[in-house]
Parts: sequence; structure tokens; C-alpha cells
Amino acid sequence: MLLGEYCGGCGNGNQSCKIAKCSFEHGMIEYCHECKQYPCEKYQHIDEYDSFITHRRRKADLEKAQSIGIEQYNLEQQKKRLILSHLLSNYNDGRRKNFFCVAVNLLELSELQEAMRQIQSNKELSALPFKAQCSYAAEVFQRIADRRNIKLKLIKKK
Repeated sequence: MLLGEYCGGCGNGNQSCKIAKCSFEHGMIEYCHECKQYPCEKYQHIDEYDSFITHRRRKADLEKAQSIGIEQYNLEQQKKRLILSHLLSNYNDGRRKNFFCVAVNLLELSELQEAMRQIQSNKELSALPFKAQCSYAAEVFQRIADRRNIKLKLIKKK
């Protein structure tokens, strides 16, 4: 989770992030799937609940990185990050940051690109009040998520 351009977890030597700490303990492994012990007990229930960000794709993301290669995976993540930056700069009315972060994390890149095309092709959108533009953008993402029965909200532990 980047706050501005800074990761509050393991950035600048702060090892409060459990993943970073585990990496240091196992010889500075860059990605969990490179570890001889992967998948370990940390991954048994990893996708069930979220904290301040969604965790539902951690296993799938590691498997994807392993199958398509880390360079291609990172390229996809960079494209997703650009989409998220655009959404937060242009469609966040102060109430949508979490929604867009979850959407970008849970939807495939092709689905995000489809949503952006729909938003950008709406010629009447710029004439609407800002809050209506934000609502429209969120609705586009929600419709795409609904097709795959994806809930665009965090799952809290009960």
C-alpha cells in the first residue's frame, strides 16, 4: 500500500510488514513463491479476510507472477497503478478511495481497461457535477465486478 510514493510497511528499513520480515528471515527472498517453504502456514487462510487493503488475490497474484514471469506481472501492476492514480485524481469525491483501490486490486487489467474506456467514452460525463461523475465511474466498475460476482468492499473478520 503506497501512501503518496511511500510504502509505510517495509520502506526505508522499517520492518513492520510481516511479509518483509519473513523475506529477511529467509535470505532476502523477493517474492514468496521463490521460497522453498511456499506455500507455508501463512497462506492457509490468507484470502479469507482483509485488513486495510484487500488480501483476496494474494495467492492468485503469486501464482500469476510465477506463471507469466515477474517482469510481465510487474508490467501489469504498473498499468493498474496508473489506472488507480487516474481514478483517484479524477473520480475520488472523498468517499471512493477505498472502493477504487479494491476494484483495481480485484479486477483483471483487461476489465479495468474496459471500465476506463466506458468512462472516457461517455461524452456527457464532463457536463455532470463532480460527485455525479464519481458515482458514474464507481457504477461502471461495480457493473463489471457484478458480472464475476466480485464484491468491491473489504471482508472484515467477524
